[in-house]
Amino acid sequence: MRRLSGAVLGLALGTSALCQNPDYQQDPKWQAPGEAASRTNPLAKRPDTAAGGQKLFKRNCVECHGADGSGLAKKHAADLQLNSVQQQSDGVLFWKITNGNPDRGMPSFSKLPELQRWQLVLYLRTLRPMESAPAKP
Repeated sequence: MRRLSGAVLGLALGTSALCQNPDYQQDPKWQAPGEAASRTNPLAKRPDTAAGGQKLFKRNCVECHGADGSGLAKKHAADLQLNSVQQQSDGVLFWKITNGNPDRGMPSFSKLPELQRWQLVLYLRTLRPMESAPAKP
């Protein structure tokens, strides 16, 4: 039984890795203007609202970015766990969610109410890469 569950876990992790986009490279032309980049998240002191951002993420983003935000290679989507993404300011992430990047297939979510877009930014901050299991001797 242990071998079977280990094999299933290995298959699941292997399949998941094939779907992720570890080779994602940011579009150097997709830059937020300075005034957008310097905006602060009005919900920053309310981290509890990230739960609403998670619901929005599941509804609007999982199709391309995957459930864990690692980005689906077949969709050429950004790996939202990368330091290069996580180090961007809240204002930059908000601007990117709002405006999208049609050249790379990222739609604009400007139709979402502003506070919902800020909730998405809060939720994006919770995305972290899975820790790899220590190797067995």
